[in-house]
Amino acid sequence: MERVTKQRLAIRQIISDSPRPLLAQEILEQAKPIVPALSLGTVYRNLKVMVEEGELKPVFLPGENPRYEASGHHHHHHFQCLSCRRVFDIHACPGELSDLAPRGFVVEDHELTLYGRCLDCKHLASSKRGTA
Repeated sequence: MERVTKQRLAIRQIISDSPRPLLAQEILEQAKPIVPALSLGTVYRNLKVMVEEGELKPVFLPGENPRYEASGHHHHHHFQCLSCRRVFDIHACPGELSDLAPRGFVVEDHELTLYGRCLDCKHLASSKRGTA
């Protein structure tokens, strides 16, 4: 087990306070005011250890860098905004998906990602159309 540093504490706090999974770059940007000398390499090293220790869970989306969230969340899914690329938690699940699997297959887990526009980007697009 690694020692707890001010960098690790800042990263832990940023992720804990976030309502959504964060990219390493987003974590760095939010932690810089707390730990000005923090580098992206240090963020990645800490994230790796925190994932290995089970404290964090990576969120993988096709073609994207992983995002990170606390591992204590109950089962949930994600929504990715097609404009700003941010990812948000969806605290709902369609339920049992075994019927979608080929006959004889056993579903052991699933992930679901919805894509569209977040509220901020939806409003931004609406206001741009109104001024055009």
